[in-house]
Amino acid sequence: MQIGGMQRLSLLDYPDRTCCTIFTVGCNYRCPFCHNASLALGEPSGPGLSEEQILAFLKRRQGLLDGVCITGGEPLLQQGLEGFIDQIKALGFSVKLDTNGSYPERLRQLIDSGRVDYVAMDVKNTPDKYGRTIGVDNPDLTPVRDSISLLLSGAVPCEFRTTVVRELHTVEDLLAIARWIRGAPRYYLQNYVDSDDVLVGGLSGYSREELQALLDLVRPTLPGAALRGV
Repeated sequence: MQIGGMQRLSLLDYPDRTCCTIFTVGCNYRCPFCHNASLALGEPSGPGLSEEQILAFLKRRQGLLDGVCITGGEPLLQQGLEGFIDQIKALGFSVKLDTNGSYPERLRQLIDSGRVDYVAMDVKNTPDKYGRTIGVDNPDLTPVRDSISLLLSGAVPCEFRTTVVRELHTVEDLLAIARWIRGAPRYYLQNYVDSDDVLVGGLSGYSREELQALLDLVRPTLPGAALRGV
C-alpha cells in the first residue's frame, strides 16, 4: 500500500460516521480539476505513511472514531488493499471506499467479501465528454458502466457524486448524468474549488445560487440529490 497522507478526523467524508480519511497514491485518470494532483501523479508532497503507522493510530482511536474512508488517487490500484482493510475491520471500524469506478471486478470482490460498508463513486460527466473530463483520450467506459450497474443493484450502501466545473459541465450534462444513474439513493453535486495542488489551472466553479438551480433541475430525476461542500 502506498499511503500519501491521512486526515485524522472528518465529519463529512463518511455519512453518519466520524472517520479518518486515508489518501492512497496514484490514479489512472488525469482529471484537470483534481485537487489531489500530487497524489494522482504519484508524487506526494510528504514522505507518506506506512500501514503500521495507520493501524497504530486507529488502535488509539477505537471507541472514538466510527469508520475509515479510503480515498485517493484511486484506491483500487493498490496492491494489498484487501489485507489492509481486513486489519482495519479487525479493529472494529467500518470502511468507506471512494472510487472512480474503473475497476468493477475488484470493487465487486470487496463488496461480496463484506470488506467495504459504503462506496462513493465519482461520475465524472456524460459518456461523450468523459475523455475530456478525465484527461484520457478515447476511454473505454465499459468498466464505469459496470460499476454504476453494480452499485445501482443495491449490493452495498452507496452514493454517486460529480465535481461540477463551469468549463466542463453544462445543465444538459448534469441532467444526462442524472438519467444515467436514475434510481441512485444519493447523488451529490460538489462545487469545484481551486487549490495549489489542482492538476490544471484556469478552471472555475459555479456560485451557490447557480448550483442550487442545477440541483432543482436534477431532483425530479434523482430525489436524493443534494449539494455538498458549498
